[in-house]
Amino acid sequence: MTDKSETDDDQNTQRLAGDVAIVTGASSGIGEATAEALADAGASVTLAARRADELEALADRIESSGGEALVVPTDVTEEDDIDSLVEATTDEYGRIDILVNNAGVMLLEPLERADRSNLRQMVEVNLLGLMNLTHAVLPVMQEQESGHIVNVSSVAGRRASADSSGYNATKFGVNAFTEAVRQEVTTQGIRTTVIEPGAVDTELATHVPDEQVLERFAEMDLPMLHPDDIARGIVYATSQPARVDVNELLIRPTGQDI
Repeated sequence: MTDKSETDDDQNTQRLAGDVAIVTGASSGIGEATAEALADAGASVTLAARRADELEALADRIESSGGEALVVPTDVTEEDDIDSLVEATTDEYGRIDILVNNAGVMLLEPLERADRSNLRQMVEVNLLGLMNLTHAVLPVMQEQESGHIVNVSSVAGRRASADSSGYNATKFGVNAFTEAVRQEVTTQGIRTTVIEPGAVDTELATHVPDEQVLERFAEMDLPMLHPDDIARGIVYATSQPARVDVNELLIRPTGQDI
């Protein structure tokens, strides 16, 4: 990993110059904003998601602003896709300095009405896909003796709530996985950060399959973060000096009391 500035100067737009990042779920929301923010900070970014058209449009924006982006359409539930993503990135850039595991789904519903396929999908995307991609990237970082694994969890990884049992389980799992990996690799120069957003204005909530849950969401009138708010937190964590490992960032909108 390239040396970072010893200052915390937000005006330094090249804090990640020379670094290579993979961002999953990069076609929208937090992933899209994070990819752009990392590129603005000087990193070369591999864009991974299932929707190739959105990735190509994002790559065009990054490159038109002077950044570097590689599009690798990826379904994180497919192990062959994961291996191809890592191989394409190392073939193009020769290294992987930052992995942002952001791909996720939020299929909230009471367990008594839950579709088992929804429970399975959340486990496969939110947790198992994240674990498998981390497993695939780790040997590259170990060879480099440096790297940073950023796992996007949720406030739901800290606090369980009704109608969120499957989602809670996956996000609690992300938190536990990240801490265990931290203990395994911190002496190897590899850092880990778990990001726990509160309410963020993304398309994630539109995927909720239960009409009653959707109605309650509409009635709650929660304050919302923007995806850029989370992206800035990720850039902050990944641009710290090598001696600093920001293990956890819980980011709620002002006014969210849960």
